[in-house]
Amino acid sequence: MAELPNMKPNKNEMPMQDPKVRAHNFDEVAIGYSEEIAIDEAKRCLNCKTMPCVAGCPVKIHIPEFIAKIKEGDFEGAYQVIAQSSSLPAVCGRVCPQETQCESKCVRGIKGEPVGIGRLERFVADWHNAHSDTKEVCEKPNGHRVAVVGSGPSGLTCAGELARKGYSVTVFEALHKTGGVLVYGIPEFRLPKAIVQKEVDKLKSMNVEFQTNVVIGKTLTIEELFKEGYEAVFIGSGAGLPRFMGIPGESLNGVYSANEFLTRNNLMGAFKDDSFTPVMKGGKVAVVGGGNVAMDAARTALRLGAEKVYIVYRRSMEELPARREEVEHAIEEGIEFMLLNNPVEIIGYNNPDDRRDPKNGFVKAMKCIKMELSEPDESGRRKPVEVPNSEFILDVDAVIMSIGTSPNPLIKSTTVGLEINKWGGIIVEEATNKTSLDGVYAGGDAVTGAATVISAMGAGKVAGQAIDEYLKNK
Repeated sequence: MAELPNMKPNKNEMPMQDPKVRAHNFDEVAIGYSEEIAIDEAKRCLNCKTMPCVAGCPVKIHIPEFIAKIKEGDFEGAYQVIAQSSSLPAVCGRVCPQETQCESKCVRGIKGEPVGIGRLERFVADWHNAHSDTKEVCEKPNGHRVAVVGSGPSGLTCAGELARKGYSVTVFEALHKTGGVLVYGIPEFRLPKAIVQKEVDKLKSMNVEFQTNVVIGKTLTIEELFKEGYEAVFIGSGAGLPRFMGIPGESLNGVYSANEFLTRNNLMGAFKDDSFTPVMKGGKVAVVGGGNVAMDAARTALRLGAEKVYIVYRRSMEELPARREEVEHAIEEGIEFMLLNNPVEIIGYNNPDDRRDPKNGFVKAMKCIKMELSEPDESGRRKPVEVPNSEFILDVDAVIMSIGTSPNPLIKSTTVGLEINKWGGIIVEEATNKTSLDGVYAGGDAVTGAATVISAMGAGKVAGQAIDEYLKNK
């Protein structure tokens, strides 16, 4: 007789660091499920025949199958099921928005909470990394060479897809460390860098070559990659070009893009006392924006010693685009949300005795205006509009702009014939991720603008499969 499912309406809580403790360290916030908790959570899965959760996964992991393995206590078997579809399970289990993807389709979510699919994926990946030394099995080398531009989630996924099929793959990374946004963008307390390094090391064991400090479009062009013998190129260069509001005072010392602020801390270790890269520590910090990157910047500023951190966002909590989990964590840690407010000016002061460059002045305060939401338009979206005569001054020592990023224009400006859309994203065929150039494919944020890790992985997987077909036919 089959064991009945666990009909507990709520998913098992994720063990966490205490908010008062974690707000002052960069250790991972979530501690992870134990074996007993993972098995109990797995038993909540109804093993639906229609598998709606799989339809919500951009890389189509066989979710009921891997969860069934957990129920049996076969954690390595569960990992092997996930590995058939995903190259980065330990990463995805931590940073993917499962609540809007696989878990949003879970039948258990109709009358309670969905199965904790992301938490189970993380558990399985961590168990495998701690207990297994099995290596990926790759096909015999086929003599074909492929270049991958960027070592973020789309590039790593594409490289893995092709390496398994016997291709000689070289990944070119502009920075001095591999991992792309997984390393420079996402803080240690959400995604430990040792986990990213394990994924990179796995690809190295599959004979994927990594070349750092190579800026494609400057060190080498796409055309030169083909001249060097590469038969196809995948562009996964991300969206690292920050946007600003264009308001007075954005050139003041103490105004950062979230991209710069997080890169200085995550990649260059600005939190260390002996770091050579400066970053604002202490004082009052305002983060402008409401996405996941804004939450990362605000929580990082807090851990760097800020006495007060504000999230300034022009819409309400209902429209806040960040993951609910990240918002809840930020609130627990003491970050103040100033909703329905928008900056109109950053106010500075001059101090010629300051050892930093004083020519632009330093941040003293930020002038904001209150907002209200209009009636819904035809799409149902409510537009934020200014409330007349509602300006006020917020005393701050630093401002972090987190209002989005765009693809860097370097590759498009040095690659003749590469078609770009009006937002700066590379135009690709939907089914294959092929660009306007023969043998050149692209995916991830370089195509879509800033999006999720899992969607970038999905694009890398599609492109890898398409490149395989292209070179076989060629």
